[in-house]
Amino acid sequence: MVLRAPILLLTMFLWLLALANPVLAHKASDSFMYLDTDSGQFRIDVALRDLALLVPLDTNRDGEVTGGEFRQHRGAVLNAIEAGITLSTGNSACELQGEQWGISQHSDGAYAATRYQALCDGGQAPDRLEYHLLFEQDSLHRGLIQISTGETSSLAVAGPDSRTVDLRPSGRSGLWLSFTTFLQEGVVHLLIGLDHILFLLVLVLPASLTRNQPTTSPRPWLPSRAQVIELSAVVTAFTVAHSITLALAALKILSLPIAWVETVIAASIVVAAVNVVWPVLGRRTWPLAFGFGLIHGFGFASVLSDLTSGTANLAVALAGFNVGVELGQLALLAICFPLLTLLAQATPLYQRALVPVILLGVVGVSLMWVWERIPAV
Repeated sequence: MVLRAPILLLTMFLWLLALANPVLAHKASDSFMYLDTDSGQFRIDVALRDLALLVPLDTNRDGEVTGGEFRQHRGAVLNAIEAGITLSTGNSACELQGEQWGISQHSDGAYAATRYQALCDGGQAPDRLEYHLLFEQDSLHRGLIQISTGETSSLAVAGPDSRTVDLRPSGRSGLWLSFTTFLQEGVVHLLIGLDHILFLLVLVLPASLTRNQPTTSPRPWLPSRAQVIELSAVVTAFTVAHSITLALAALKILSLPIAWVETVIAASIVVAAVNVVWPVLGRRTWPLAFGFGLIHGFGFASVLSDLTSGTANLAVALAGFNVGVELGQLALLAICFPLLTLLAQATPLYQRALVPVILLGVVGVSLMWVWERIPAV
């Protein structure tokens, strides 16, 4: 029985590594929509890599979708986009009259950008958006929409479980709704960011190796006082650091090239993992958590920074997103750390075999990410 838990954890970890591919990058699959309800102007930007899931754009099969390939299949792409979006007023769907199309650059690459004029019955403004683009191909896809009316604007999110967005001021003016919407998105983006999860794992591993209570404890899964202090310092330092840069980047006060940010995030995991075995940066983990947490904050900010900074409730959305990230982080630690503590208590194989295997796997995956993410000079 003692050996089954380490074997089970190792099996689960190797299965996780098998899923670790370039698709699971920090930047999730998002489309960006901008609607002016007064004029009926509507724009949507969808990543070319996402559109390749709907239309065979990569004609030369080199793994990259270019602007030329998009232009070659423009008709099929526009049909796919228009089939996934419905603007309506009352019970009548509005006609989407295409006006412009082209390529736009977002923080994570090239997007197809299309602009429409929404023609609704009686010249009314659209009051509802139904969005179901890409959900069948990617259940983690989200549609982020900025809604402008007069001098005010707000943010909303469309997902697999919330495909209809109320565009009326009375249906979207509440700050609490914006906060809870982006709180949920913060949790989701934390849980699908495998690089962030692996970094947290490496940060808390040293704390799981410290045990100051006897093995006869009736609750061996509970961390000791020393472990709680060490874990709290790491989590606090990491939270403060990435909250600072998340705010600076999302508010467009400071920005860094996202390709280099993602590369450094992957490299930070390698450094943290190696430091567990050879503590060249010191045995105290919290300074490491703070330093690299600053970089991870820029990675999280890529979700929000592609929307304009003039949105009235951006601060509320930012706060909700940040709280969601922290809740997801705490939920992971609440589940994983007691398990690691129990394994450290139950068998000497944990420190002698399982931890080295975990660290070796983390380093291997992270080096693969570094190689794949580093921008071409």
